[in-house]
Amino acid sequence: MGALEAGRAGASVSVRTMPLWRIRFARSVFRYLIGALSVAGIAASARFAIDPPRFTAPAASLRAPSPPDRAAEGYASLFARRYLTWNAAEPQASQRALAPFVGGGMEPDAGLQLPPSGEQQVEWDEVVQEREPVAGTHVYTLAAQTDTAGLLYLTVAVVRRQDGSLALGGYPAFVGAPASAAAEVPARLREVQEPALATVVERALRNYLDASAGELAADLTSGARVSLPEQPLSLQSVQHLNWGPGVSTVLASVQAEDGRGAQYTLDYELDVAREQGRWEVSAVQMDPDQ
Repeated sequence: MGALEAGRAGASVSVRTMPLWRIRFARSVFRYLIGALSVAGIAASARFAIDPPRFTAPAASLRAPSPPDRAAEGYASLFARRYLTWNAAEPQASQRALAPFVGGGMEPDAGLQLPPSGEQQVEWDEVVQEREPVAGTHVYTLAAQTDTAGLLYLTVAVVRRQDGSLALGGYPAFVGAPASAAAEVPARLREVQEPALATVVERALRNYLDASAGELAADLTSGARVSLPEQPLSLQSVQHLNWGPGVSTVLASVQAEDGRGAQYTLDYELDVAREQGRWEVSAVQMDPDQ
């Protein structure tokens, strides 16, 4: 009893007064905060539903690539052929051939000065690369096979003027070939283990290479579209037959021979389908409708 009274004597209790509005605010502030967050979430969801955010790509990526300008390509090809074709014994012929291209804005013969002797002919030329440094100007890289200098690469700038006409954008330039590397052999693929499929593919390729449309039709699906090669070949052997990356594609490496005795190693991609328990071919290497 004495200890209890001593403990009570040592304890102290303080009483503070507080306005009633502060007590009510302290009790309700948490409720108001939860309500505000709920309202904000509902508003954000409503805005997303009414006006969802849209991805805005950088301006450069929105620019659609320009369609090929076939006329400009032909213009560059014609100039390259005339520029690289010459006969030192007839310099006037080269000047006349290049006159429509140079006009009065460039040196005669587009700056070409012929050697004392010799001649050169272009066997073929082809556009192999294109870039468009500014709108309306195309810089073409052409591969040109000549009979004396061999294979040459030439860049020709062509300008499409406001009236629609074409003009050279400067002197040509001899350049190197586009970058290339050794052939890349496909990674190890899964070998076709079904004898029935291997038999159908070999028979279909044999008839395809031999341009035997009637026999090939027996191994085609009803909707198959196949274009036969112009030069018939004789299938010698199927070296490899693997599944391609697609679930219904097989890749066949074959050896074939033409009527002159030349032999080729060829790769073919075939789309195959299983119809009523048997394998059929729906496409061979390419789509003739595209």
